[in-house]
Amino acid sequence: MDNLTPQQRRKNMQHIKSKDTSIEIKFRKALWQKGYRYRKNYKGLPGKPDIVLTKEKIAIFCDSEFFHGKDWEVLKPRLEKTNNGEYWQKKISRNMEHDDEVNKQLLFLGWTVIRFWGEDILKRTDECIHVIEETIFDNKLRVSMDAFSE
Repeated sequence: MDNLTPQQRRKNMQHIKSKDTSIEIKFRKALWQKGYRYRKNYKGLPGKPDIVLTKEKIAIFCDSEFFHGKDWEVLKPRLEKTNNGEYWQKKISRNMEHDDEVNKQLLFLGWTVIRFWGEDILKRTDECIHVIEETIFDNKLRVSMDAFSE
């Protein structure tokens, strides 16, 4: 149940940003401090990834839990009890489908896709950075193994 008036909810929703969110900024700063250089909101790829490591061909998305359907099995029944639940169910379902479509397109183009939940970025930034570092290492290892087998 929504504890805000329709006017308060409208104002709240109008201030939700699609880029340069707090989670993106925190993660970008952490990557920069580790020496990683990146492109942000890269329009040259499907889905305009939030962060792109072009040399490593890694596309990173910083997803908010609500809008991208984290724990959807728990969230969906809760939404059914709200005034605008049907709208949000359709919206979030479509977001999740779109995320899957973008992932497939990027994989087809040879990119590695990594999606982090906002809460993980805020609370476990170092672990998220470690995932990126492991991915870079794995990609380099795969390339060198491919070159060795030829």
